[in-house]
This record gives sequence, structure tokens and C-alpha cells, in this order.
Amino acid sequence: MATEFKEFDNTEEARLAMLSLVQTPRLGRTLAYWIGGIFLGLFLCLFLPWTQNIRSEGMLTALTPQDRPQTIEATIAGRIEQWHVMEGAFVNKGDTIASLSEIKEKYMDPNLLARLSEQVAAKQGAVGATESKAKAMEEQISALREGLTFSLQKARNKVEQMRLKRQSDSMDVVAQRTELTIAESQFERQENLYKQGLKSLTELEQRRLKLQEAQAKLLSLINKYEATKAELQNARTELNSLQAEYGDKIAKAEAELSATRSYIYGTQADVAKLQSEYSSTQVRNQYYQIVAPQDGYVVKTLKAGIGETIKEGEALATIMPQDPDLAAELFIDALDLPLIEKGDEVRLQFEGWPTLVFSGWPGASFGTFGGVVAVIDNSGTNGKYRMLVVPDPNKEPWPDALRVGSGVYGWAMLKTVPIWYELWRQLNDFPPDYASGKSSSASEPKKKAETAEKE
Repeated sequence: MATEFKEFDNTEEARLAMLSLVQTPRLGRTLAYWIGGIFLGLFLCLFLPWTQNIRSEGMLTALTPQDRPQTIEATIAGRIEQWHVMEGAFVNKGDTIASLSEIKEKYMDPNLLARLSEQVAAKQGAVGATESKAKAMEEQISALREGLTFSLQKARNKVEQMRLKRQSDSMDVVAQRTELTIAESQFERQENLYKQGLKSLTELEQRRLKLQEAQAKLLSLINKYEATKAELQNARTELNSLQAEYGDKIAKAEAELSATRSYIYGTQADVAKLQSEYSSTQVRNQYYQIVAPQDGYVVKTLKAGIGETIKEGEALATIMPQDPDLAAELFIDALDLPLIEKGDEVRLQFEGWPTLVFSGWPGASFGTFGGVVAVIDNSGTNGKYRMLVVPDPNKEPWPDALRVGSGVYGWAMLKTVPIWYELWRQLNDFPPDYASGKSSSASEPKKKAETAEKE
């Protein structure tokens, strides 16, 4: 019995020893705890807040066109005679950058302004003389009209006189015919008495003589009457011809007056043209000096040397205005355009400036700066829309060392969501907040107020 009990005891010890060999090591349990803790931490991190954003990149520019780099162009064609500045020099508005000389033959005369002034004076003198001539012709036309009035009145008086004379001669003819009838009757009675022997031949001859005198007088009066009629007709013809004659003279004088006035107007146009040319030449003389349009720095000269010929409107140098109002020029996709509005906040990272960026936690980022959307273009290029971002007055100011043309990266801040939602959105390639619309923290109070008003 003792031997059997000893064998049984050895078997139990062997089993316990074997179980101790197959149990989990302490290092394994520690590793399992760490892995479980990490997974638990990662799972809890999925519920941390994440700020959605739209990434974009661009470059620094100026907000207003007058603050952006501009080229200084030559207003006139010319030859470079002298440079007055160097690249990188600061110039004030009105400072001379370069001097030009004339290359057009028309403006090469050194006394051109004096000669143009003489031409203007000569033309003005011609206008004055022609105006005097026109005034004299107006007086001549007035005198012709007055002469026509007097001549017509004189001719009408003559016609009336001839008409009365014709009437008087007509009465004389009628009276003489009556007298001739009486003389014929007396002659016939005298002839009958002579035949009866009651009158002598001498008395009969006397009656015949009186009859012939009456006939001759009647013929004379008739001729006088016809002459008066002819004179009356001539007077009427002269009256009509006077109006035609004076009308022709007046028409010729008026035609010459119109031609004179036309010459005056043409000369006045020449005077105005010469005066305009004189003024243009004066202004052109000012363009021989290329001056700075505003305060700034000469960035680069686009023409080199002296004696080089430039054309009208050709660029001569580039100037960067002093102290421009900087703005970040960013480009966003058309899919993200409905999510951006004027006044939205943007975080910016500038090239050459040390940064530590956490796009989802903008508050933990280092070296980024705040901005506000000021301009969004209404038209895009190649599916990209441009927006201008200016410094946020409520955030830290932008560095003074920034220059126009340097690169910039931006993050437009949108809605704050859990990390798991952001991962799910990225895996499905959904745009930020596409389904529910933009609902940033700044817009939530507004929506609550609108809801309260509706209730």
C-alpha cells in the first residue's frame, strides 16, 4: 500500500510540473496588456474632435491692383539716353528712371513748338481777315436789298405814271375823234351849201383844211397813245427785270459769302488742329523722361544699355510698390467652392517660415497664421477657382518679412467632426460636409436663432 501511494504522489507532481511549463509567460502577458491598451486608446481617439478643412496652395500677392508689381512702359517711341536708377533702388513717385531722345523725324526739329506757334498765329490772322471780308459782304448784301427796294419803288411809280399817261392819251384820242366827226359833218354841210351856191369856194376850202387838220391831229394822238402804251409795257418789263437783276446779284453775293464762311470754318478747323498738335507736342516733351508712377522699388530693368531703341508701350522696368496690402492668392477645386464663403477663416503656412502643422487641430499648430476670405472669383480656370485671403484682424499679424510672390499653403476651416467620421468620409471620397451642408461653429448660433424665430 505504501508503494502504491508513493507512485500516485509522483504522478501528481509530474502533472503540476507539466502545467507550470505550459502557462503564459509574464512578458507575454505584459505585451498583451500593452497591445490591448493601444487598441483601446486608438478606439477612443476615433471619438476625438477633428476640424474638417480644404487644402489649397498659391502665392502671396497684393489685395488691390495698384499694390501689385507693375511694369513701367514708354508712352512714346524713343532711344534710351541715360539710366537714373539701379535695380533694387527705392524711388519716390515722380522720380526719373530713364531719359529718352526722339527718333521720329516729325518731332526732331528743336524749334518745333515755336514754328507751330507761328503757324497757329498765321492761321488765326487769316481767320480774322476772312471774317472781315464776310462782314463786308454781309453789308453789301444788305445794300443790294435796300437798292432793290428803292429801284422797285421807282419802277412801280414809273409804271403808274405811264398808266395815267396812257389813260390821258386815250381820252385825247376819243376827244379828237369826236372833233373829227364834227369837222366831217361841217364839211359835208359846207359842201352842200357850196353846191347850192350859198357858200363860196374859199369857205369850202377852209372847212376842208380844218377837216384835214382834225384828221392829222387824231393820227398824232393815236401815235402818241400807242407810244405811251409801249412805254407802259417797257416800264412793266423793267420792273420785272429789276427784281431778277437784283436777285441774281444778291444770290451771287450770298454764294460768295457762304464760300467765305466755309473757308473760315475750314481755317478754324486748321487752327484747332494746329493747336491740338502744339499741345500734343508739349505733352510729348514730358514723356522723354520715364518717371515712377508711385513709391516703390525698381525690381528689374527690362532694357539694357544706352542707345537702345524702344517702341511705344514697350516695358522698360518693373517696380514693386512700397508697403502693399498683402493677400494670399489660393486656388480651390470646383467641388469645394460651395463650402467657401466670404469671411470664412483660413489658416496659412508661408514658405520659408518654420511650421508644425496639425490640420485637424489648428489650435495645436505652430507657425501658421490666421486669415479671412476677402474675394472669391465668379469664374474659374481649368476647374480651379481663385480666392484672396487677407490677414485676420483678430489673430496674430503676418510676418513683416513676407514678400509678394512667395508660396503659401492654406487650410479653410470647416465643421468639427469626430475622427471616425473624417476617416469614413476620406475612404468614401466624399467632400467635407457635403450631405448636411456647411455648419461651422460660427454658423450654428445663427441657425439656432432662425429656428427660435420660426417657433
